[in-house]
Amino acid sequence: MIEVLWERIKECEGQVFLQIKGGEFSYIVKGNLIKLSRTNRSVSKKTLEKALEYVPLDNTVPLQQLQAPSYLFAILMDKRIRKNDW
Repeated sequence: MIEVLWERIKECEGQVFLQIKGGEFSYIVKGNLIKLSRTNRSVSKKTLEKALEYVPLDNTVPLQQLQAPSYLFAILMDKRIRKNDW
């Protein structure tokens, strides 16, 4: 599943995503990292894989122990990424 999502994430590189509280951001993919535009943080493919254990998500609470939870939520719950998978 992570490989399918990773391909979708790469396809959406540079597009605008919306955080749960309305903040907009984009990202670039470098190797196995997602570099976020509104922060100095990056999210690894491994972190994204861990976040998948909690989808579908209603909010960011289950992701709080992971790096950049609001960004993870925005990416994973976006229709361009999740399609009809969950």
